Amino acid sequence: MPTHRNYFGRGSVVVPSDGEGAVRRLAITADKLVTRPFEGVSVIPDVISYAARTHGSREALGWRNIVKIHEEEKEVKKMVGGEEVTEKKTWKYFELSDFEYISFLEVQERVLELARGLLHHEIKKEDVFNLYAQTSVNWQLMSHACTTISTPVATAYDTLGESGLTHSLNEPNCVGLFTNADLLPTLARVIKNTPSVRLVVYDGEPQSALLEEIRAVRENLVIVSVDELRETGRALSLDILEDRRPKPDDVALIMYTSGSTGAPKGVVLTHGNVVASVGGIYQLLGHHLRSDDAFLAYLPLAHILEYVVEATLFATGMKTGYGRVKTLTDASVRNCKGDIVAFRPTILVGVPQVWETIRKGILAKVNAGGTLRKSVFNGAVAVKKASVPVLSQVADTVVFSSVRAATGGRLRLALSGGAALSKETQEFLSVALVTMLQGYGMTESCAMCAVLPPELMQYGSVGLPVPCIEIKLMDVAEAGYKANGDPPQGEVCIRGPAVTKGYYKRPDLNEDETIFTKDGWLRTGDVGQWNPDGTLSLIDRIKNLVKLQGGEYIALERLEATYKSCNLVSNICVHASPDAKQPIAIIIPHEVNLRHVLEAKSLPGIDTTAQLAELCHHKAVQALVLKECNAVGKKNGFKPMEILEGVILSAEEWTPESGLVTAAQKVQRTKVGKHFAEEIKVIYKNQ
Repeated sequence: MPTHRNYFGRGSVVVPSDGEGAVRRLAITADKLVTRPFEGVSVIPDVISYAARTHGSREALGWRNIVKIHEEEKEVKKMVGGEEVTEKKTWKYFELSDFEYISFLEVQERVLELARGLLHHEIKKEDVFNLYAQTSVNWQLMSHACTTISTPVATAYDTLGESGLTHSLNEPNCVGLFTNADLLPTLARVIKNTPSVRLVVYDGEPQSALLEEIRAVRENLVIVSVDELRETGRALSLDILEDRRPKPDDVALIMYTSGSTGAPKGVVLTHGNVVASVGGIYQLLGHHLRSDDAFLAYLPLAHILEYVVEATLFATGMKTGYGRVKTLTDASVRNCKGDIVAFRPTILVGVPQVWETIRKGILAKVNAGGTLRKSVFNGAVAVKKASVPVLSQVADTVVFSSVRAATGGRLRLALSGGAALSKETQEFLSVALVTMLQGYGMTESCAMCAVLPPELMQYGSVGLPVPCIEIKLMDVAEAGYKANGDPPQGEVCIRGPAVTKGYYKRPDLNEDETIFTKDGWLRTGDVGQWNPDGTLSLIDRIKNLVKLQGGEYIALERLEATYKSCNLVSNICVHASPDAKQPIAIIIPHEVNLRHVLEAKSLPGIDTTAQLAELCHHKAVQALVLKECNAVGKKNGFKPMEILEGVILSAEEWTPESGLVTAAQKVQRTKVGKHFAEEIKVIYKNQ
């Protein structure tokens, strides 16, 4: 694996531009933005054709069948009305087969069969087909069948509830969808409210009564299995596909974002956008990707990161094995190994929450091994961090080999995307497990804005511009960020063949120049900084939407408006770090109400006549305010990621003079965050 730091020259360089601001591109592709990975690959079906032609009968996609479901009854303790009660719950564990595979040629064959099957059911180019299913081989096969006939795919997370699924089917007037047998009950409850749907394709083994229930909703509603659709298509000539070949400007995907402030937004991505992104990744990291590598897929394919990564690795001839979040580890299966150990991947992609879980799992095992084992492990970490010759190799062989065995023992490269990964976790896993790279992107850029290549391995940077986009920084005057400063800092703006031209049926957003500028830039709302080696670091976010560790956004102002309704709150600033699971809040308590509640509760060790500042520092008071705020949040239907993890109480009023609020009494979020920086660190350190 090449790791010499000058592989990418100056990293990123300023290129000539006729607009305002310094525009940067990857140094080694500064003369021209990448639009495709290989000659002759200009639309998504070309990726499938190229892989079949190049990699032929080699194993391409693998999966495990469920052999048996084991049910185990366990006792769970919980607090109800202040008292501890014990409940019995039934937990399901999967027993799985070994991995089975189809080749690159078989993938192409199945895709073409399904595509012809869709044509038989009169799926047109102007139609939209929805994928509401778990990440799997069939998800990919159905998506490629749609793109083969120029029918756009709309994505829906398999965790969507009834209202979310209804919206994702109705807004694009989807004529059909693919789903799993275990999701059909949800579909059955909403399909009467989605009149455009006339074709349902499923995999798995649903109950026949459920199929009949869905068929009975409308006279023209057809429901068939994936195998039945393939069989139908197999009987038709390949010639019927010729007239439906897509063009680069045709819409390939309508990727719905998580919709944290209302209905999800559909990001429109063309074939050209996706293929350019595949080309960009390949140009940046292709020399690290080998055809004998193995990639474990388990993240939602409804997320653009997983979709583009899988397309890229498929093109390189890499074997992909599909796992499930519920069966990744040995602890979640019975009479077999978990997906990671069974598949033994060499490359793994995850969101920060996955990596945090792995880190904490490693530390839990180490701590359970006793003082001696803990000391040896910590010593090995210190040796590796210091790059001590010989001893580092000993640490790898003696100490870290058991850690790596838990992931199959072959991992050599990992990428964290979707949100910021903490420096501590990135460094820990790079030392104990595998080289941990970071990436930065958004659905609007086909997941790719910047990626950190191994040659420039470091912490705190999201890497180099992916060569399918160019980046410029825009001044954020109110926050003191200057694009021509030293170092250059400002709002990250992106442009290029991988960047969307807009949102589905949202002219209000598409014509908003705070999002899309007239000269073609997409304003991300993120604040970046160019580093001396040409890499980009993210240092702030100017919008009030914050992306948490799990990759989903929370709307700070909306949370504040609700939490402020708590009787114990006088003023509030909700704060969230990108590497956190949940937000916290800095609160000025409502003194009268607080004292009243404290007197009523008679909490031990608390003098209710004490100064407010003293009460604010008492842990029991903080716990009380936190509990009351979260009760309000839960009452208002907040998601777990919107529930407060902790509170900081302040007795001092925020005034325009102190700079913590404006003259109009609006909270100055960045300044409040800096003012309480030490207290914030303490809460997040203990998460």
